[in-house]
Amino acid sequence: MKLLFKQRLFSWFDSYDIYDEAGNTVYTVQGRLSWGHRLEIYDARGEHLGTVKEEVLTFLPRFALYQGGRRIGEIKKEFTFFKPVFTLDCRGWRVQGDFFEWNYQVADGAGTTVMSAHKELLNWTDTYVISVGRPEDALLSLMIVLAIDAAKCSQGN
Repeated sequence: MKLLFKQRLFSWFDSYDIYDEAGNTVYTVQGRLSWGHRLEIYDARGEHLGTVKEEVLTFLPRFALYQGGRRIGEIKKEFTFFKPVFTLDCRGWRVQGDFFEWNYQVADGAGTTVMSAHKELLNWTDTYVISVGRPEDALLSLMIVLAIDAAKCSQGN
């Protein structure tokens, strides 16, 4: 399953549309006024599915992940000098990114790739292609990409 993650060009807060391979809107993401990033995820019918919420007053970006109203985990950026590293505390998954922070892979505890995301260059807005192995992992995969993109924004990248 592939998802195209596109930031809207003209929006006051972070807003994204997420499309499937056929070009149908699968999710919409709306940024909300708050201290730090707060991204609300909705399905195509407008039903709330989850939230990615930045935890403020931390040295490096940290985001809580909520599905419905229940906290399911967190992702945080670690201090490194060269290659960006994110620690994911959810389902035993691990995140690995490249030097430029454009490509990411998420693997489960057995080392099997669950999701990969790569940033498409030469677009007016942030655009990622997310490849998800199982459709039931799509929402969490989207949350991870949203958090990483917001972390880069928080640090001015």
